Amino acid sequence: MSKVAVCLSGCGFLDGSEIQETVFTLLALDQAEATAICCAPEMPQAQVVNHATQDRVGDQRDVFTESARIARGNIIPLSRMEARNIDAIIFPGGYGAAQNLSTFAVDGAECTVNYEVETLIADMLEMKKPIGAICIAPAMLARLTGKRGIEANLTIGNDEATATALTKMGAKHTNCEVTEITVDPNHKIVSTPAYMYDATPAKVYEGIKKCVDEVLRLVHA
Repeated sequence: MSKVAVCLSGCGFLDGSEIQETVFTLLALDQAEATAICCAPEMPQAQVVNHATQDRVGDQRDVFTESARIARGNIIPLSRMEARNIDAIIFPGGYGAAQNLSTFAVDGAECTVNYEVETLIADMLEMKKPIGAICIAPAMLARLTGKRGIEANLTIGNDEATATALTKMGAKHTNCEVTEITVDPNHKIVSTPAYMYDATPAKVYEGIKKCVDEVLRLVHA
């Protein structure tokens, strides 16, 4: 049974992990009889947003604690996650991937990535283990692969400005429909746009399930 880490960035698409994308990922892994291991960094959120009004509020919340809501408490700190103990890793989207796991939302192509995320991804690339990225999460991967001279083939859908930023960071961007995936077989990276589109949950799930299935196929390739 494959062990797949699912790295979260909070709870809620405006300041953490996109909840539906995360649940769809966990569902697809369970349907494939893979073991999902949720993890998240122990760090303050970059911001807290009232999801009813979409206004920023003055609260302070912790990424790990908020991520535990989605994982039903079954979660470990990212600092304890080691590439040698897992077969693959998947990053759901949501602004948390661009604000907490990285600074892409603020700094664009000049962004930095959380040290624990960068370390784990570097190890996964070195061990040639599959990586899945959903929604805006491929932007974070573009930064990490570009720094290593890797021209990763990624997608965030068809948003021109975001695609341009990925290209500036050294990635190759491929336009992709919400129900489809983009695969970089050389580096075992799979991405899908999900809620980068104004799409229905059924269509988002279709793309995420294909992403999960391809990640698992690459585990055994």
